[in-house]
Amino acid sequence: MSFSANVERLKPSATITVSILAKSLVAEGRDIVNLGAGEPDFDTPLFIADAAVHGIRSGRTRYTPPAGLPELRQAIANHLAARSGREINWQGVVVSAGVKQALFNTFFSLCGPGDEVLVAAPYWTTYPDLVMLARAEPVTVFGAEANSFKVVPSDLERVVSGNTKGLVLNTPCNPTGAIYSLAELKELSAWAKGRGIWIVSDEIYRNVYFGEEGGAAPGVLDLPESDVGNFILVDGASKSYAMTGWRVGFSYSSVEVAQKFTALQSQITSNTATPSQVGALEAFRNVEAASLAIAEMGAAFRRRRDLVITLMDQLLPGVPYIRPEGAFYLYFRVDGLLAADESGATAWCSRLLQEHGVALVPGAAFGDDRWVRLSFAAADALIEEAFERVVAMVSTGAAV
Repeated sequence: MSFSANVERLKPSATITVSILAKSLVAEGRDIVNLGAGEPDFDTPLFIADAAVHGIRSGRTRYTPPAGLPELRQAIANHLAARSGREINWQGVVVSAGVKQALFNTFFSLCGPGDEVLVAAPYWTTYPDLVMLARAEPVTVFGAEANSFKVVPSDLERVVSGNTKGLVLNTPCNPTGAIYSLAELKELSAWAKGRGIWIVSDEIYRNVYFGEEGGAAPGVLDLPESDVGNFILVDGASKSYAMTGWRVGFSYSSVEVAQKFTALQSQITSNTATPSQVGALEAFRNVEAASLAIAEMGAAFRRRRDLVITLMDQLLPGVPYIRPEGAFYLYFRVDGLLAADESGATAWCSRLLQEHGVALVPGAAFGDDRWVRLSFAAADALIEEAFERVVAMVSTGAAV
């Protein structure tokens, strides 16, 4: 069967594939510890769920404007303004069906055949595919492992070309948990501005931050406006408020860009589901309740982060890993743990799942098959059990 060139290079999401496989094995009765999921293990806070239910019961189930409920866009603008100290025009906010749609809007509106987009790696598995859907070409850029793979201008200079249209940054980073400091963001923004390159800043994990207590990770809006050229900020409700299934993301950009995104969405999804928007409105508007929920989940993620670091150091000494400063992932290197017949992390993860019942995501999904991503968005006991099983496999089946 013949398909369009639009999808001939498109691959299913590797992270979703791992999660589906793990769940199917559980359904078959297998004892599986699933640390492959990229979502909080908490329920959506009740104040958000109750607001959505009330909205449904009071008839808020019809279409909204394509860019989202005006009051939600204003609430998001207020949220961004309070965090950054900037004046935020609510008309630059476009509510989307998750960050994936916000990113699709970005690449489809700004890029086309012949364009290149620099993608800082390791990267979230979706970035390259969305760039290719726009008929543009993703160009992977690795920073130094000693710098948690964060890119610096000298890394970008090696691959930039006259066709470069954008630079994708993810901070906190999925899969490494690395954070770009404000100074690093300033340096990258100056580099991009000087070359007329768009910065696409994915800050969906910004509230899952292990730095200053009660704070958020640095973001592009924390920079003075004069330091930043063209940019698109994408974020959403999924990670901060445990709302992954609600599918509420947003972008913030100039009003001119937002109008293009709005026109595109009007022909694709019409609007994000209205009850989901009503729930998100409560999340962004009820600052006190939201702050308490974020703090509670953040404390659990911090404790689990500390736990996985302790387990790595005690049970897998000498195995390289990136110390996560945000998000809820541990990224560690397994090319020294492979069995003789294994060529990379994909084979290693397959054996771990099939023989020892632990689901992790191989680094091939993020651009480097020597590494593995472990999600610590799970109960402490499950994390400890997963490590015990990894150690059991390594002690009997590694090449070292």
